[in-house]
Formats: sequence, structure tokens, C-alpha cells
Amino acid sequence: MRITHPLLVVGPLLLILGIVAPNGLKGQEKTVTLEMYLDLESASNPQISPDGTEIIFTRGGVDNVNDRRYSQIWIMDVDGSRKRYLTDGSSPVWSPDGSRIAFTAQGEPRGSQVFVRWMDAEGATSQITRVDRGPGSLRWSPDGTQIAFTMAVEDAEPWTVSLPDRPRGAQWTEGPKIVDRLSYRRDRQGFVDTSHSHIFVVPADGGTPRQLSDGEWNHSGPRWSPDGSEIYFSSLREEEADWMWRESEIYAVDVETGAFRQLTSRRGPDSGPVPSPDGSLVAYQGQDWSTDTYVENGLYVMNVDGSDPRRIAGELGRSLGNVTWAPDASGVYFNAPMKGNSNVWFAPLNGEARPVTEGNHMLSFTSTDGNGSFAATISSYHEPGDIWTFNVANPSRMERLTRVNEDVLHSVTMGEVEEIWYQSTGGLDIQGWIIRPPNFDPSEKYPLILTIHGGPHSMYGVGFSHRWQNHAAEGYVVLYTNPRGSAGYGSAFGNEINNAYPDKDFDDLMNGVDEVIAKGYIDEENMFVYGGSGGGVLTAWIVGHTDRFAAASSNYPVIDWISFVGTTDGASWYRNFEKFPWEDPSEHLERSPLMYAGNVTTPTMLMTGELDLRTPISQTEEFYAALKVQKIPSVMLRFKGEYHGTSSIPSNYMRSQLYMHSWFEKWKK
Repeated sequence: MRITHPLLVVGPLLLILGIVAPNGLKGQEKTVTLEMYLDLESASNPQISPDGTEIIFTRGGVDNVNDRRYSQIWIMDVDGSRKRYLTDGSSPVWSPDGSRIAFTAQGEPRGSQVFVRWMDAEGATSQITRVDRGPGSLRWSPDGTQIAFTMAVEDAEPWTVSLPDRPRGAQWTEGPKIVDRLSYRRDRQGFVDTSHSHIFVVPADGGTPRQLSDGEWNHSGPRWSPDGSEIYFSSLREEEADWMWRESEIYAVDVETGAFRQLTSRRGPDSGPVPSPDGSLVAYQGQDWSTDTYVENGLYVMNVDGSDPRRIAGELGRSLGNVTWAPDASGVYFNAPMKGNSNVWFAPLNGEARPVTEGNHMLSFTSTDGNGSFAATISSYHEPGDIWTFNVANPSRMERLTRVNEDVLHSVTMGEVEEIWYQSTGGLDIQGWIIRPPNFDPSEKYPLILTIHGGPHSMYGVGFSHRWQNHAAEGYVVLYTNPRGSAGYGSAFGNEINNAYPDKDFDDLMNGVDEVIAKGYIDEENMFVYGGSGGGVLTAWIVGHTDRFAAASSNYPVIDWISFVGTTDGASWYRNFEKFPWEDPSEHLERSPLMYAGNVTTPTMLMTGELDLRTPISQTEEFYAALKVQKIPSVMLRFKGEYHGTSSIPSNYMRSQLYMHSWFEKWKK
């Protein structure tokens, strides 16, 4: 269900920036236009009903009048028929007997609240919480009488003083904000130094939430034991938890008494506990403690008392998604993102992990019933995410249940995608993809856009990208790769950038560009590069080490590691260097793009959100000043209302795309 209104933003932007209206509006062959972004929808989080007859899912899109995204809950029969809207909201979860769903939506007195809707013909809906902060991670108790959730809770006031009495009518300045925690702010949240996340339970028919966890620690991932007596979760309930790097443990809390049990104790992070159907085992993810920059999680099981922990799978992606027990407790299913794809795997308690699904797609299952049926979201090169089902008895036979973007993308010609592998420095094999413009002619010469992912430990994949297809529709060849350090290629590959980022990635990216040039259809005078976050770091590094690009856009980057490690939202980045900067700043300086600003001749744009707490805008300001003082063509775009990134607000997404195309067009030779 789209919210459709006249376009209030795109038309003026097209005129202001002097960009020709997309060819899809001129009676020519339809390609992926910027305006299509406003109409594209998402279908996600399918949940099969306990009786296996229905599926609820979240359907979202852009509300272009209010400049935000909307989220709705829909339902359909398990064969995809009778699709219908239920209510506004997100994160729906079936009750164990299938009579109700719990979900979150805007409520009273303000913000997100927990609601319960009866799934009978009447469809009565009740708001069952009235809390000050948004609840999340909803979980029904096995008997359906309670719902567990997590929510931030204010800590006690750390320090107060008493001023003399004010004169009548005096207006004194507000007192200072007192910060005494090591980690005191988070991107997209702001200051978090006065609160911690705790576990609550609330009666399913409404009432006062009861707080189960305590202390100045964060608690996450609540999961009920099968008998409903305990809730498992991950935390680090230690006195100096803020200073303990890469540490977390798994605990259980008694729902009635509030007594805690600690199940894990090894050095290293353990999280995501999932009890087996009979309650005898707990599956979880974790890794042994290491100073390596990157280690892929292993999948473990242990007895319910924490004894006999053992690893049953590993090296299957940075983080395994939706770990779910088989009904007979013979092993666990999970989503494994690897080598640009994502598929379902199964790890038996005895034996080797094996793939359940195969394919060149991003497949993520979110629910399964007791008869081997799975509901998943699948995206591929030319297909945004839709909902599919399959059964483990014949996983290659998949049934597509939704086509939420068929009306938008019908008869649209997209850029064809080619997967490439090439060898880089040190003999490493690097994976990448090329998107060619619609109606590509290999005898022609095309401008190139190199796009670089952030993280740096993340992974580009084969899912649909409106951004990249729009680049291609504008006549660019698009190259995206997973250089060393990327997730999904094993711990050793990811750790290749340990104390070497961003220098080594540079070789991988340039070798990828050379690989495309060798195909003969790239205009080497008109190559462009951009990336955000870690990709912004690499873009800034690139323009300081080569002049082969006609223009660049370094978006929300890190420019100076010395100033960054103490101003980002957390202290863990100090650990990505061998020494603290006050002990020896040489490594921080050597790895900072700022130190190579004197080499830059490439026209460089910088785009950053003014609220960014991950890579604060002061980093952008440093590079802008360094370039501008040398009279290097440069411009800084400070995005309103944005934290890390420039595209969470729909109109800002479009601005990001338009300004980037305009900047590249300006410097085309």
C-alpha cells in the first residue's frame, strides 16, 4: 500500500542542479530513475503462523509528504493469496497459539509502544505499554500470558550540587551535562551515558511492565526457556564492563525471583542465546578473545547449565543470522552471508555444517514452522526484496509470494551485472561486480564510477540497489568490490587489514579498476570514485595517492585518526592501533588521509550529516579546510537531520544522489 502524493521535492531539485530529466520520462525506454525511489516498497520479516496457514509480514515505503518511511503489517495465506493490510506498525510476532500478534507502533503518551491485536474477525487491538522509551526485541512467553522486551532505563543521577537560592524571577543558565562514562554516546541515539538497556515482562493483556534485570549494564537478545521459568540474554555484568574490550557473556534470569545465572565465562564475546525445544541445550555465537582486527563468529552449543560448550560451525560469515533450532533439536539453521551471497545453512550437533539453499541472491529467512517450511526475503541484482517460502525437503523449489515492486519496475530496463574475480597484491583473490548501463554497447567508451563500502568489515552483495542502477541509467559503468578486510571471506581475509587500513585496500581497489579498464569500454579520462564511512576513508586515501580519477566524493569519512579515536561514539577504535596516540602517534599519522592532503589534485566533494556521532563532521571539516587552503576544487555538504550517513531521510537520499551526479558531471572531461 503506497502513500502517493504529488512530488514536492524531486522536480525542483532536478531544475536547481541542472540535471536533465531521466530518459524514462521522455518517451524513451524506461530505466531506473530517481523518482522510482519514492515508489519502491519493501517486504520483510515474514512470520509463519503457528498452525502454518498464514504469514504476517512488514511492508514499508516512502511517505513523500512527511519525508519519512512508513511501516505497515500485512497478512496473507501461506500460498500468497488474500494479501491484506492489518495495521500500522512493525516487528510483528505471533503468540504461541496463533490467536494474537504483538508488535510495536506509535502510541500514547509518546513514541513507540507495544500493542497486541487479536487475529479473529473482530481484530481488537490494545496498547499494552505506556512507557517513556521505545521497547524492542518482543518475545512471547511460551504460555502466551506475558511478553518480554528490552528498554532503556535511566540510571541514578551521578552528581548533584546545591546552588544558592535564586532571586525571584531570575533565569539562570541550565547546569552542565555531567559525563563520567567511557562510552557515553551512540550514533542515531545521542547521549546514552545516563541509561542502560534492561529486560522487562508485561502481561499480554496489558499492565505495568516489570523490570527483571538491574545494574548499570546493557542487556540484549531475551529468549524464554521452553518452560517459561527463565529468560536467557547476553550482557557483561562486570564492574568495569566499559573498559573490557570484546567481552560479553550469556546469562539467565529467573522470571519469578529475579535470580541470575551466568552460563559462559571464557574470554571473548558470547551472545545470541537460543534454547533448544526441549530446554536441554543453548545455541549461541561467539569467538575466543583476540587482538585481530577481524574474526568471524563461531556457532556453539552448551548444556543449559553452561557446561560442555562446543563449536559446531564457523567461518561462515561475520555474524550468523536468525539462529533457529530444528524441531527435533538435531541442529540449528541460520543465515550465512558469504562471498556476496546469503543463504540458509544447517549445523548438526554431530557432523559438518552444510548449505540448505544455494543461489546467487541475498536470502534471509526469518521464520520456520514445525514441518520444515521456511519464510524468507530474497533480493537479487534486478529484484528488490520479496517474500518466498520453501521446505527443507526440497529447498530448490521456492515459491514467490509477493511482488510489491512489479508495478514500479515493470518494463524497466536495468543495467546488466557481471561478477568478476581478480588477483591483487599478495596473491589475494578479490570479488567484485560490474553494472553496465542499459543498452550497453561494448564498442563505446563509458565513464566509470567506483563505489566503496564502509565498515571496513562489511560486505557488498548481489542484492538490488536502486542507487547503483540509477548510476547505470545515467550512463555510468559501476564497479563495486569486496577488498581485503571485507566480511564473508573468512577471518584471515578480514584480518588482512589489521594495523594496515586503509593502505592495503587501495591496491585491491585499483587492481579492480584495472580489471574493468582491460575490458576495453572504459573512458579512462572520466573515472569517478565515492564511498561512505570506511568507503569515505578510502576515497580520501585514493585522492591522496593517485590522480587517475576525474572527481571524487568522500562521504562521512575519517580523515585524522588521532582526533577521530577520541571523538567517535565509543572507545573501541583505540584498539585498532598498536599503541595509543600519546605513546606513539606515528601509526595514526601514517594511516590518516590528512597526511596526504598535499598530494591531492582531484576535485573532491564531502557529504556528511551534521548530527554524525560515528565519524563526526569535524573530520569532514579537517579535510575540507586542508583542500581549500591549497585551492583544490572542493565543496562540503552538511546534511540536516542526518546522523551517520546522508540518506536516512528520503529527500536527503535523493539529494545525495543528485549532488553526486551533478559533481561528477561538472568535472567530466
